[in-house]
Amino acid sequence: MSKVDAYSAKGTKLPAFTLPKGFEEKGSMNLLAQAIRVYEARGHFGLAKAQTRAEVNRTKKKVYKQKGTGGARHGSRSAPIYVGGGKAHGPRPVERALHLPEKMRQKALKIALGLKVADGKVVFVSDLGKIKKTKEAQNLMDKIGAKGRVVFVLKGEVSKKSFINIRGSQVIFYRDLNAYNAYLGGTLIFDKAIFEKEAKK
Repeated sequence: MSKVDAYSAKGTKLPAFTLPKGFEEKGSMNLLAQAIRVYEARGHFGLAKAQTRAEVNRTKKKVYKQKGTGGARHGSRSAPIYVGGGKAHGPRPVERALHLPEKMRQKALKIALGLKVADGKVVFVSDLGKIKKTKEAQNLMDKIGAKGRVVFVLKGEVSKKSFINIRGSQVIFYRDLNAYNAYLGGTLIFDKAIFEKEAKK
């Protein structure tokens, strides 16, 4: 098993941490790309909607009689040709129903984590969830050299308040981590407490 850098909550270097199962998974990049596409598609709610000529709040009375005027034939002023009329072929709400089976989601996450480990973008911090101030979290980032996008992966029972105001950072509980967040989130900073039970087995 590979080992990655580990630090205390104050940024002190600790002995390297042995990776738990699932961090060195090798697999199909096509699966990872598929998973990212699904998460991106589900992030767009598809709520854009334009009113048609039947929905606009305008009179439906015929503009003028059909024949004898010398002008073009017209119906009501709710037609798309008139200012204030309905939109022809406008956007309509779309239900985005892309899904991945559970096993494929887990496999894609493992592939993403394996790639992050290979790039040196995974760090483990002891007692990360016990940090109470944003300043302390920022000092930790400075000491471990984490720049740009950072994802703090926390245990479910702790608070996010110390991390959410750091620019370029994302805070997520381990149970909610997915391939999209892992692969595109920059440096992943894990709380070692997440894996304590696994280490004791």
